[in-house]
Amino acid sequence: MTVALTSFVVPCLLAGLAAYALFKEVDVYGALTAGAAEGLTVVLRILPALIALLTAVYMFRASGAMDALTALLAPALQWLGIPPETAPILLVRPLSGSGALAAAGDVMGRYGPDSYVGRVAAVMMGSTETTFYTVAVYFGAAGIRRTRYTIPAALAADLTGFVAAAVTVRLFFGQ
Repeated sequence: MTVALTSFVVPCLLAGLAAYALFKEVDVYGALTAGAAEGLTVVLRILPALIALLTAVYMFRASGAMDALTALLAPALQWLGIPPETAPILLVRPLSGSGALAAAGDVMGRYGPDSYVGRVAAVMMGSTETTFYTVAVYFGAAGIRRTRYTIPAALAADLTGFVAAAVTVRLFFGQ
């Protein structure tokens, strides 16, 4: 019964929107093409930032800098209560969601998804954001050039999310 009702939600929504547009005498096709044209201009505006960001992430991983920085951060992470094995996620997550997902997959493949490290990695992925990607996309789409306090505040929120992930997993599952 529930499946039958939920399968009608999208068609009913589309039919309702079409009926509303007809009632308001809106040129639906004109609005659709205008929206598509605006979307293309937004893509053209943010594309350079996205290309630069993805190139930087690839260079960071391929150069070996991530491995060196991971080793360097291990004592500080241990002091914060964050498993040092999750350092690649901490380094890549603010830059790239797909890169962080690959790093989390490596961590879970090595330690197991039900291990303390695997659970911390999973919670970290859910409680943090791809800061630089998000700023590049949304600020680029809005035409904002200066980020001022946005990046430091967002990175502080990411660090808080990383620490909270480790603490929460330790509280609920133990170490």
